[in-house]
Amino acid sequence: MRLLATLLFCLTGWALAEDNVLLIQTGPQGFIVWHGEGTSQLDDDVVITLMAGATPEGGLPLATPLGPARAFAQPHGVVIRLEGAPQDAALLVDRDGCGHVQLWHSEGATRLSDAQLTEIVMAALPEGGPRLRLDGLYAKSFIGPLGVTVTLWPVPPGR
Repeated sequence: MRLLATLLFCLTGWALAEDNVLLIQTGPQGFIVWHGEGTSQLDDDVVITLMAGATPEGGLPLATPLGPARAFAQPHGVVIRLEGAPQDAALLVDRDGCGHVQLWHSEGATRLSDAQLTEIVMAALPEGGPRLRLDGLYAKSFIGPLGVTVTLWPVPPGR
């Protein structure tokens, strides 16, 4: 039994390691969760070109390796919609402190309940809130310009 638990932990930890940073925004319909990793990958040149043409109604479509894409200027940043993508069809553009492009993905592996999301958002502070324990995960959340960023990692076995 212990071997099975260890194996499940390792598999779960591996899956979470691929998608362990989330950006949580609040909207009229509830939480909007963006994932740090996803299947849709665009290079910086394409993203910057799309950003340059972003309008609230959506800029002109641009051919990308993932099919046609349009950029929408929104109050919380630029959202790129991949019109032909079967999954991960929206990307939120962010820039780090050095100006590098970072993409947040509309779909990812991590799923949290509304109660967990609420707890994370309520605990967030600009310098980092307290470490929370959510089932088999630890979470630490930060308030940033686009919303609440949370880092998730597995609780070590035996804790």
